[in-house]
Amino acid sequence: MSAKICLVTGASSGIGRATALELLRAGHTVYGAARRVRRMDDIRAAGGHVLEMDARNEGDLDRVVATVLDEQQRIDVLVNNAGTVLHGAVEDVPLDRARDQFEVNLFAPARLTQLVLPHMREQRSGTIVNVSSIGGEIALPLGAWYYASQHALEALSDTLRVEAEPFGVDVVIIQPGIIKTEFEDRTTAQLREMSGRGAYREMAEAMARRGKTGLSEGSDPDVVAETIRQVVESDHPDTRYAVDWLADELLRLNRSLPDREFDELATRSVR
Repeated sequence: MSAKICLVTGASSGIGRATALELLRAGHTVYGAARRVRRMDDIRAAGGHVLEMDARNEGDLDRVVATVLDEQQRIDVLVNNAGTVLHGAVEDVPLDRARDQFEVNLFAPARLTQLVLPHMREQRSGTIVNVSSIGGEIALPLGAWYYASQHALEALSDTLRVEAEPFGVDVVIIQPGIIKTEFEDRTTAQLREMSGRGAYREMAEAMARRGKTGLSEGSDPDVVAETIRQVVESDHPDTRYAVDWLADELLRLNRSLPDREFDELATRSVR
């Protein structure tokens, strides 16, 4: 296996950080991009390259891809991992906050894809890994804008996969389940901020009291990183990988149960 030139976004923590380090250990050339550059010292120490990038800033996206191409003359792997989460009832969440959710979770990956794809097409090879979640198929209460952004990312990925395949470019969706990261550290505060005083306050408070319950039983980000490495190194990767604790089971239930039965199962603890 030859070493590949990889760009990993959201590399300052969680899945992105674990993925960058896993790819470095496997001998690949890795560029980690994130806003919090100081939190990527371990990537630099492991031999990786560190780039500052705000997913909301199109100029940053252009600069990051240009830097990789200038220094390496090619790009083999794009891991779109940077993301954010927003909690609150559909009725309560201001639309500017919803638009920001889509800016980070959908339009930034789409723009990075537009930037790298011409070079992958020219070299007749490449892998685009879009890190979604089981929320790319499942929708739960008080998280509509997050789930909508993940559903949209999966739809974009499915179309892109068909468009890119004739040029030797693979598009793969990663669907993590419950992962122990700081991704949802602000869940409780968001629920109370957005929906803690209105018509949905009882549901919001029930979810807020639960806080991060369940994350103690979640998987380490390394399990997702290992899956992404396998995708990067595979000649024929699958199109989707559900990763970690409960992910396969929840997706199977969502696909097989009638909608109202799944709704009842998924929301029992907050009713």
